[in-house]
Amino acid sequence: MNRHGSNHSCDGINDSTWIVGGLIARSRKPHIPVWAIMAAASTFTVLTGLEPLGELDKAIDLDVVLFLVGMFSLVGLTEESGLLKVIVMKLISWANTTRGMLVYTSLVMGLLAAFAVNDTVALMGPPMVRAMAKITGLNPVPLFLILAFSITIGSTMTPMGNPQNLLIAMQSGISAPFMKFMLVLTIPTILNLVLTPLVVMRIYNIENREFKGSLIISEEHLTNKRDAVIAAVFFTVTVAILVVNDVLEIMGFRWIEHRGFIPFIMASLAYILSSNPRAVLNRVDWGTIIFFITMFITMDGVWRSGLLQKWLLHILPGKPESLVAEFLILTVISLLLSQVLSNVPFVKLFIDYLKSIGYNGEDVRA
Repeated sequence: MNRHGSNHSCDGINDSTWIVGGLIARSRKPHIPVWAIMAAASTFTVLTGLEPLGELDKAIDLDVVLFLVGMFSLVGLTEESGLLKVIVMKLISWANTTRGMLVYTSLVMGLLAAFAVNDTVALMGPPMVRAMAKITGLNPVPLFLILAFSITIGSTMTPMGNPQNLLIAMQSGISAPFMKFMLVLTIPTILNLVLTPLVVMRIYNIENREFKGSLIISEEHLTNKRDAVIAAVFFTVTVAILVVNDVLEIMGFRWIEHRGFIPFIMASLAYILSSNPRAVLNRVDWGTIIFFITMFITMDGVWRSGLLQKWLLHILPGKPESLVAEFLILTVISLLLSQVLSNVPFVKLFIDYLKSIGYNGEDVRA
């Protein structure tokens, strides 16, 4: 029996090695969508028996999936109505110096990424930055770098900023995750959003010159005022409910445990009221939704195989006693493995691993 069990475990590790290897190899085939790779991996996971067919419903976290569908829908409505572009261009146009323009760009794009999901800002930002470079005569390269840095830095501030944050918030067991993310991360995020453009200016020797009056940027108009109002109201209400829900949890009152239903229900109401629901639906990043559903299946199978435990067993055998050592180990492992394995699958696996060695929702900072 032991021998057969050992062989089964070895087969599981071999199978999961192929899956993880495929995800790593994807970086050499960037034309293949990552969701397609993950969907194929999930099929392989089920066919090889790493993930039992009868356990699929338990592997998929519907709460996370509904949260993403709801947030993508609300953000899609703000984008479809033209509201996002108007907000960005109005705020950036207040700058009257090069330094001010770059800092405003970093802050506006970063803070938008924190609440409107970084993928949306990453798609919307490049045409705007290109227009700013043309108007000001600046080298577009440092402007694009500031955009890349700002949406990445800004997205760390809230659970809704990027998918891996959402996983940490909803699967780690942290109570009141939205409040705790913002309480710990708001100040360092804003500081980094201000410092980053200043560092880029120094590296690229960008002269700080004044603009005559304010920066003149081509006027952006709302494409649909009614939808813009609906988007603004429902998005604001969604964020407010998420925050109030956390406050109620902290105070010990009854709260909505499955947070994914909050943006999903708000989005379902917004669809009914919007003038073109199909257009909004087309803006939802369905590739990411497919990626998450299949990622849950794949990573649960990889976890069952014991591959990650084998990799990290000697690196992190248990919770370190020293707080400094703990932070250094977690940071280094996260930095290194997220470069080889896509960061969302890595986060999913690493949360499971940390739980298995004694971490729980009380370890908020870790």
